[in-house]
Amino acid sequence: MNRLPVAERREQLIEAALVVACRDGVDGATVRAVAAEAGVSLGVVHYCFRDKDELLRAMAHTITLRNTARGEAEMPESAPVADLIMGVLDTVWDNIRATRGPQILTYELTTTSLRHPELRQVGVDQYTYSWAVAEHFLEEVERAGRVVWRVPRHLVARSIIAAVDGFSLAWLVDGDDEAGYQGLRLFAEHLATLAVPVDESALLGETRDAPESDADAPRLPSPVAPSGVASLA
Repeated sequence: MNRLPVAERREQLIEAALVVACRDGVDGATVRAVAAEAGVSLGVVHYCFRDKDELLRAMAHTITLRNTARGEAEMPESAPVADLIMGVLDTVWDNIRATRGPQILTYELTTTSLRHPELRQVGVDQYTYSWAVAEHFLEEVERAGRVVWRVPRHLVARSIIAAVDGFSLAWLVDGDDEAGYQGLRLFAEHLATLAVPVDESALLGETRDAPESDADAPRLPSPVAPSGVASLA
């Protein structure tokens, strides 16, 4: 057996664990099964990871990074907001359809973390990272579309992850590509309505601060100033 640096050996074992878990589920990704898949002894696995829990945390981190990286699309310098949003969601949907096994494993890792207190951080890390990626996407839309959001950006980010999770899980259940895509497209169209052109955002602030005599008139929440736009001011 070739002697590898610990960091490289860990990466090899994570890859083997992902192969086993995608094929046999989280319960099937035992230390023995991972060692067999990687072609190493049990001692090598235990040397690199204290226990299966540490290995599962490393797996979850790797698969979350890959899922979000595959879903990223290069944002053009400028385009209509609806086109910007749909372009990225198209990429996200293509990735979901191309990675059925890893998608199932992602949900399995999340639910496993909820059932085992020692793994709770796995689910927390998965969503914390996903929300951060969604916020970055929204910042890029602000920059390229010259818009701000009607509601706080972090809430929009959470709604994106919730919607993508929901449509992805439903697709894993029924396999209906068209229904899943059209549902996600409908969400994208709604998301575009939450964006307000920068040159109109001040009007929203005036509406919010209208006198009490206008209290019965509909009001929009204060827009969130995008970091990208603020830096250009």
